Amino acid sequence: MRILDNKIAVVTGGGQGLGEAICRRLAGEGASVVVADINDEAAIATAAAINEEYGTNQAGQPRAIAIKVDVTDEEQVAAMIDRAVRELGRLDILVSNAGVLVAEAVDEFPAAKWRFVVDVNLFGYFLCAKHAARVMKPRMSGTIIQINSKSGKKGSYKNSAYAASKFGGIGLTQSIALELAEYGVRANAVCPGNLLDSPLWVHSLYSQYAKKWGITEAEVRQRYIDQVPMKRGCTYDDVCNVVVFLASDQSSYMTGQAINVTGGQEMR
Repeated sequence: MRILDNKIAVVTGGGQGLGEAICRRLAGEGASVVVADINDEAAIATAAAINEEYGTNQAGQPRAIAIKVDVTDEEQVAAMIDRAVRELGRLDILVSNAGVLVAEAVDEFPAAKWRFVVDVNLFGYFLCAKHAARVMKPRMSGTIIQINSKSGKKGSYKNSAYAASKFGGIGLTQSIALELAEYGVRANAVCPGNLLDSPLWVHSLYSQYAKKWGITEAEVRQRYIDQVPMKRGCTYDDVCNVVVFLASDQSSYMTGQAINVTGGQEMR
């Protein structure tokens, strides 16, 4: 029996990158998954790939459905949760993964861009948790998981909006956990380290930092690896392992936690 058999999950930002990896892993563990993403083409492709690999669930429904959603729009978020319940029967797991990163010096940061980061990463998480709680509380069951960051534990150089949004996310997670504990709903956060093999790094950040610092992309990578006691970057599997644990009954006595997945780079 798979650890998440017959569970129903919603994953925001699920069409690509880490979100896609989470959707595929939850499905592999037996869950039915709502792949929610502002990029509807990516969501549709990910859901199709999951259905091709895993077929239908125990009720004969598709293992995955795709939904286009802007997590900063409350009407869209409410509709996403309502559709998940209507088509799949209930909601057991919310993974709030949708996020953005814009880095600027604090004295040069355009206010609109700063607010955009906080709107997606923090306000969007609040809206998703709000509407997940709305359907989880009456059932006295459910788990809410935020994909946070090591930047939620320690300030980030020229990355104030992202760090502020992630620090706020941990406070929100703890507050949700306190409020919903009596209803059997748990809330936890996962704080990954640098995903050095992800598309963001491979196709963007290495080249940006190499140009900025006047070194090669390989040297950029090694500089970040050297900051990690375990001497490697974080992988999608590293994160998914913790997400699955938090989504399962194996973590039934855990709530309000922000769990580091950083190879020892962050220990608080």
